[in-house]
Amino acid sequence: MTIAMISLGCPKNQVDADVMCHALISAGHTTTADLSEADVILVNTCGFIESAKQEAIENILEACSFKQYNPALKVVVTGCLAERYRSEILKEIPEVDAVVGIGSNAAIVQILERLAGEEHIESYGAKEALPLGGRRVISTPHHYAYLKIAEGCSNGCYYCAIPMIRGRLRSRTVEDLTAEARFLASEGVRELIVVAQDVTAFGADRGQVEIGRLLDELNRVEGIQWIRLLYAYPERITDEFIDAMVRNEKVLPYLDVPIQHINSQVLKNMNRQGDRQTVLDALDRLRAAMPDLTLRTTLIAGYPGETEAQFEELCEFVRQYRFDRLGCFAYSEEEGTVAARMEQLPQELRQQRADIIMRIQAEIMAQKQAEKVGRVLTVMCDEYDDENDLYLCRSEADAPDIDAVVCVASETPIEPGTMLRVRVTDSDVYDLYAEVVEE
Repeated sequence: MTIAMISLGCPKNQVDADVMCHALISAGHTTTADLSEADVILVNTCGFIESAKQEAIENILEACSFKQYNPALKVVVTGCLAERYRSEILKEIPEVDAVVGIGSNAAIVQILERLAGEEHIESYGAKEALPLGGRRVISTPHHYAYLKIAEGCSNGCYYCAIPMIRGRLRSRTVEDLTAEARFLASEGVRELIVVAQDVTAFGADRGQVEIGRLLDELNRVEGIQWIRLLYAYPERITDEFIDAMVRNEKVLPYLDVPIQHINSQVLKNMNRQGDRQTVLDALDRLRAAMPDLTLRTTLIAGYPGETEAQFEELCEFVRQYRFDRLGCFAYSEEEGTVAARMEQLPQELRQQRADIIMRIQAEIMAQKQAEKVGRVLTVMCDEYDDENDLYLCRSEADAPDIDAVVCVASETPIEPGTMLRVRVTDSDVYDLYAEVVEE
């Protein structure tokens, strides 16, 4: 069959899609990027927050719309939305042919084979049956790839549905991950982006945190030049973890630390394991050890019970601490979570507070980017923007898809994956503009 795959949400979900795609190709199926050419459209969904659920539903409906042109088309829904809502999907969208929970990802080939003879299929294996690794395609540009080191989360934050959807923390082995990193390097990958719900908890489910040892091993993989880490929880940022970042020269001075809030009472109400001082201590130790560190964070505004004074404390912290990168989300109550049973603030107020934070951060970001004008940076080229005749690159401070880009003008063609030195000539709120430095 010819299969079109739509994968939504986080990089961890994308890795799951890559593993399924490899299994389907190995079984003799082919893939297409054109939905109108497909015999099967597989929608690998996110279901983390309300906006992600709406995006998933829109993509499912779009996939089903192609049945009017091809009545034999099959639509399969996998991923977090499938795991979380199961039979509700078929009830609400009967045009869907199969709903596959994450625990049945490994059976995707057999499920597609059954579609020819069955009207509707539902398959929900145990969450623990989700493959943590395995052979995969590389769906990102060839020069960077995500390395998923663990699945699930055991932190127990009251607002988060991840444990319900993905289960408790399950870490891969250092040996398995190192082998995958070597494979990725052999395929031309130069930047490894290490992902998990909490990379600082890697190995904790086995009784020993091993993120430092993992970084040591990944640093030895030939061909890999950059190693980027997403995401590190402040209460788990130990001196040993910081030392591992510092001693391994391929590990970029870049870290996404999702703090969510700074007020101690709000953090307690979220069931976060630390308080304001825990957050400040972690961030200060990181910056002291790596003065050139790019710090990224995420915040939640309008959490149940957040007072005006607590929100002002958060605003003042953002102004004073001046994160390099920051995203703020209006709190989204997720059914089944502890926070969803709390008294909610009006949605309009939540969004208003999130918008205020982002306006503060936009000003900080514009200032920080302007300070880079005149500097020489090492960047990696991602692609060519023919509309503007610019090469879109990233510096050490920029993760793909979520951060800024460095727009490079060059009369000489630059191949994706090329690393080069550029001088920053201008900036706007988010992006930089640069020219190649002749060496």
